[in-house]
This record gives sequence, C-alpha cells and structure tokens, in this order.
Amino acid sequence: MHCFLVASALTFISGARGINFPFEATVLKDSDIGNFSAIAFGDRTTASPVYDGPECKVYPGTATWPLTEEWTRLNSSLSGALLKPIPVAAVCYNGPYKDANQCNFLLRNTSSSRFYINDPLTILTTWPEGDTCYASASTTGLNCTQGGFPTYVVNVTTVKQIQATVNFARNKNLRLVIKNSGHDFYGRSTGFGAISVWTHWLKQFEFLPKYSIGEYTGMAARVGAGLESWELFAYMTKYNMTVLVAGPYTVGAYGGWITGGGHSALASTYGMGADQVLSLDVVTADGRFVTADVNQNTDLFFALRGGGGSTYGIITSAVVKAHPATSVLSASLSFSVQPARNSPANVTEPFWAAFDAYHKFGLDIVDNGGTAYSNVQRTQSGSNSPPGASFSTTIEMPGMSATQISAFVKPLRDRITALGLQIPASSITQASNWEDVRHGVGDSPGNGGRFASRIFPRVSFENPTRFAATQKAIRNTVEAGYRFHGINMAPSLEVAGYPGRDSAVNPAFRTGVMHADVYEGTNLRGLPAQDVRDAHAQFNVYMNQIRQATLEGGSYINEADVEEPEWQRAFFGDNYARLAQVKTSWDPWNLFYAPASVGSESWVVRSPDHGISTQDGPLCRADL
Repeated sequence: MHCFLVASALTFISGARGINFPFEATVLKDSDIGNFSAIAFGDRTTASPVYDGPECKVYPGTATWPLTEEWTRLNSSLSGALLKPIPVAAVCYNGPYKDANQCNFLLRNTSSSRFYINDPLTILTTWPEGDTCYASASTTGLNCTQGGFPTYVVNVTTVKQIQATVNFARNKNLRLVIKNSGHDFYGRSTGFGAISVWTHWLKQFEFLPKYSIGEYTGMAARVGAGLESWELFAYMTKYNMTVLVAGPYTVGAYGGWITGGGHSALASTYGMGADQVLSLDVVTADGRFVTADVNQNTDLFFALRGGGGSTYGIITSAVVKAHPATSVLSASLSFSVQPARNSPANVTEPFWAAFDAYHKFGLDIVDNGGTAYSNVQRTQSGSNSPPGASFSTTIEMPGMSATQISAFVKPLRDRITALGLQIPASSITQASNWEDVRHGVGDSPGNGGRFASRIFPRVSFENPTRFAATQKAIRNTVEAGYRFHGINMAPSLEVAGYPGRDSAVNPAFRTGVMHADVYEGTNLRGLPAQDVRDAHAQFNVYMNQIRQATLEGGSYINEADVEEPEWQRAFFGDNYARLAQVKTSWDPWNLFYAPASVGSESWVVRSPDHGISTQDGPLCRADL
C-alpha cells in the first residue's frame, strides 16, 4: 500500500483524461451505491445557492448521528478503510488504553521515528484540538478525551473511498476534515465529531520528460497528494531535475502547501509552490472526481492554487512543473550584542544598524533569485544587565558556486564589520532548506505557542521613509521580547510565469520581498483563557505596528494567526470576492470548512473558552 509506483506501471494510463495513477481509476459508480443512499452523489445544480441547512453539523450523542449499522455499511463500501482511532497518548492515562511501555516510547523515542507523522489523528500543534490527551510522565489532574480530534478517519488509497466519504459526510450532515501529514498551525486538519479523509499514503510519482498543456511545454511530474517534501529529493536526484517542495521536511508537498501558496528556498527563482501546478485531480463536494487545469474547470483550478486548503475539494494528485537540476548553496552570517551592566543607552545601536544593512541587502538577495532565512531576538545575560539581541541568517542562492556566493555576500559582511561588530567567518555549505538529511523522522506535536505572519512589500525596503518605519516596527517588536523570523523572497508574477501568474496566491506575495513569522512565545498549556487573551492583546500592540508599516502587505494563510485582523484581505487580498463565488458554486452545501478560510465566516465552533479559537466543539451556523 505504501510503495511508490514506477513509471512502467503507468504506461496504460499516461494519456487518460483525469487519471494520473491507478488508484484514481477506482472510482465510485452507481452500482456501488445501490440502495445505500447515504453515499449517493450530490447535485450542484439543484442545491440552494444560499445555505439553509441545519443549525449545526451532527456529532456523537445527537439524535441524527449515524447509527452503528450505517457506519458498518460505510466501512464495507470503503473496503475496510474506516478507522476509529483514539489519541495516541491515551496510553499514558488511567483507563482501558493505559500502556506504560508505549507511553515511555512516546516520551523518549519518537525523535528517531515517524510515529506521529504516520498517525491518522495527530496534528503537530496541539492547542487547536483543545490540547487534550497529550503525552506526559505525570497525568494527575490532566484530561484525556477525544477533544477536537475527529471521531472517524478514512485511510484512503483510492478515489472511490474519498468519494464515498465525501458523499456520506454531505448526506449525513457530518463535519468533514482533510488531513495529510498533520502540519497544521491552527486547526484546519482536525475537528470535533468529524470524519477525516486521510490522504497520507497517496505517494505515487512519475517523471514526465516532456509535457504540454496550454502555453507550457517542458518537463513535468505526476505527483500523489500524500508525498512529503523530503521524499521528492530522491526523485530529483534520480531524474536530474528539480521540483518545488517545502524543503527537506515532512510537509505534504501537494495538498495544503500548494493550496495555501507554498514558499521554499526557490521562491525567488521559480515562484511559489502553487505556481508550479499544471493540472489537478480533485474530488469535489458533490462527490464527483474532476480534473482542473487551464482548459477545464478553470475557476476551480484558480482557487486551488493559493486560495486556501480544505475549502473547495480534495486533491488526489497533480501534474507540476519540473525544472533543470538546481543546486542551492548557502552562506551563514551572525552577529550579536550583549550590554554589560551600566552600559550606555546607545550600546545596541551598531547592532540595529547592522540589522538595517542586512535588510537593505535583502533586495540584492531576492533580485538575484535567492532567499534568506533569518532570526532576530532579544537576549538577556543576567537580571542586572540590559537586554541585548542576536541575529543569524543563512543566505541561500540557487545556482551560485561557493566562490560566487562568497563574493556576493562580501559587501554585506564588510558593511557590518565596519560598524564595529564581530562576525564569524562565513561557512559555505549545502543549503539546509534544500537538502534531505533527516529522512522524515523526528516530528512530534507540541503546544506550539502562537504566531502571526506578515508579507513585506518592496516599497517598505526601497523607500527610505518607509524603510525607517518598517525597521522601527520590527525593532520595537523584538525589544519587547518577541522573536522575528524573516524569509527574504520575491515570487513575483514574472517569476511565477505560466500558469502561475493567474492563480489565487495572495497578491501581496507578488510585490513582496520578505515574508516573516513573529512568535508570541506564550506557553498556552494550562493558561487561563483570560490570560491567553491578555497575552495576545499585548502581542498585537507590536504586531499592529508591523501591519501599519506594511499596509500593502498581507499574511500567509499557511503560517498565520487564526485571529488575524481582517483576515479576508490579509490572506487573499482582492481575490476574496472571486474565491467566494468559486466556493458557493462548487460547495453550496458548505461541506468543506477550515478556520479563517473562504466562507468560514458563516460558521462558528462552539468550543469551551480557551481564550483562542479551537476546534473542540460543534461546528454551527454563525447566523443562528
């Protein structure tokens, strides 16, 4: 089930319309439905354009929750793929699942395994599901419930299974969620009482030396939706080519990553992940299996490339661009300041002048096709010493040799040393964001804290007045104790090319030269709800300074605050109205839901008060 397919096995379908892999040839037919109307297809043409369904999605314990016999029959239709998993850390709690040895494994050994990534329930940020049932050596006073985890999971290996699940969820008014690898920062892949479509094992691949569609002719690859980013590096080596992925991580490359946009170390060279997509195979809310590309279902094709995940349909596979083999080397740079007791007030000024120099140089980085990954944060050496700051970055330049990248960064290093700062000798290495060294092991869930993101427009760095205001806002934020993680990149429309330049990717990316995550750092675990709100309100005092300094910017939906102000504009810009029309057209039943996604303002999760929006409660209409 988990094996990759070889190209020779695909010869018979390589020219078939709507099918990239054999698992997509197994589809739901009328003969499969028979008299089991619960898995019958929907009809978009007869559905009300204004949702008028029940107040809430059904959940366990409600009168309309499907009977055991219906779940059994569904499982039969799914060829036994229906799972009813419990949270993995239930083994640490008193009760029928307690297992001290397994609990010890969770606490000590998952860093060398793929246990959590291969688990059907786990998402890697725990607070969205209510932070229930987490692994702990001492569980006294803690709760272990299903919380915001789905009740059922379908381990899909065929399109038929996805179709039957979609139809059952729609016809039975169930909450439906979609999960791939579990890289979920605010609750798009989990939900109380839900049935989950788990696409994790759709890992097929085929390299296409020549592929043509619309204006595009060139190399391409057929990719299954379950492929993780790190898994693609072996294919790049085998076929001497490059496809864009999130980096050497377990992030699913062709699900939520591309539907949210998808940035990488090659963003300034080849554009966003969504810009690579040439064709998509999708199961839509009516249960139908369709192809979306530049020739057919073009509105759906537009929306699925950057318009947000878990909103319009379930991607099963894609055809994406392949580029010539591209090496990525990086140059490291770091500097810091730590004032001694009774230091003058201006002792940190050289540090911030160097920080300014780096961000000015950021334009050179992106204009030469590069990216850079930096961190700046406040430091404290002792209670009686003034706070200092530290900065580090890796400047990653696709296609440059070691000699070229050394020469490229030398002017920046010279400017910083001229300010009196000591910097270590630069090391030129293979870019850590473009080399698989972990082989997909080690991910584990955490309470994760909270962060917000911002896309910085070019004008914020080119205009001197705007630059000063932008840098002041960042400095204020860092000096207040928040970590700033900047990624210099410029996936412009010109870089995006065809067909990426006509997609739903946040327009702010097209004029942006940096994306940044700003980390609040609050430990949410066990914190009273009002304290959570107070901490976030204080964080937003500084985050709003950054937003105000970057008015033409936006926020990246895949890395964002679930309570981002004016999220429709921040995540989607001027595309929102068009995306809302696509959502209404393709999903009039409001089957697909994710927080802070297109159409989600019509819904609310009635969860316990955690001080933050979570998914451990019924999903209900906001207008009732």
